[in-house]
Amino acid sequence: MKIIAVVSAKGGVGKTTATANLCAALKQGGRNVLAIDLDPQNALHLHFGDNPRRIAGTSRATLAGQDWRDVGFSSSSGVVVLPYGAVNEDDRQAFERHLDGHADWLPRNIQALGLGAEDVVVLDTPPGPSVYMRTALSAAQLSVIVTLPDAASYATLPMMEGLVQTYCVKRPDFINHVFVVNQVDNSRLLARDVLQVMRADFGKRVVGVIHQDQSVSEALAFNQSVLDYDPRCQATQDYLACARNIEAMLTTFGSSP
Repeated sequence: MKIIAVVSAKGGVGKTTATANLCAALKQGGRNVLAIDLDPQNALHLHFGDNPRRIAGTSRATLAGQDWRDVGFSSSSGVVVLPYGAVNEDDRQAFERHLDGHADWLPRNIQALGLGAEDVVVLDTPPGPSVYMRTALSAAQLSVIVTLPDAASYATLPMMEGLVQTYCVKRPDFINHVFVVNQVDNSRLLARDVLQVMRADFGKRVVGVIHQDQSVSEALAFNQSVLDYDPRCQATQDYLACARNIEAMLTTFGSSP
């Protein structure tokens, strides 16, 4: 089993959409995928066609001592989803205090699910430093930093790399941190320039370039991944390529002595 944390320095970069579509792409590539929402916005499950009125999730289950297997669901794409859950402000704060005081909360609960050795767990997190990002990075073998091709987003990358250094790099099971550049518009000179700089800085660690594509937002309106909504569109091809790059990293690490 491998755990992937999807993180971002700031909001508005399309991180949750990227998480959902990456999960669908990894599933199409042959992996069993479990998507866990660690963002209090509780939006990830909506990308998988779930009932927006669902209140069950890992936050409520944790506070109630409930088994995680009782609060997840299998999406039409085959990805199994564990929502964050709908909680009031007092319960959210209580949940965050629980995370702060139980460093083993996430790996312990994932281990209890009995996943297979080749399965992948993908964690969605809120933007910016938080107890959720710390929890995700502390458990992940691969961290995926989602960013935009603009100057403001590029300026946040050293901070994100610092967090990875703090919570990930010293662990022997950690593979690497990689970048997905989202909403790339090749008609904009700045977008092309920033992407070029990122490729120069990070090389093959830029594992995904997701072009701006109307099909992505249309897919969400129809409660589908973009891969199911429009299999031939540019964004679908981008996500499949990104998943192949990540799969290669997971496979290479898994085959190491």
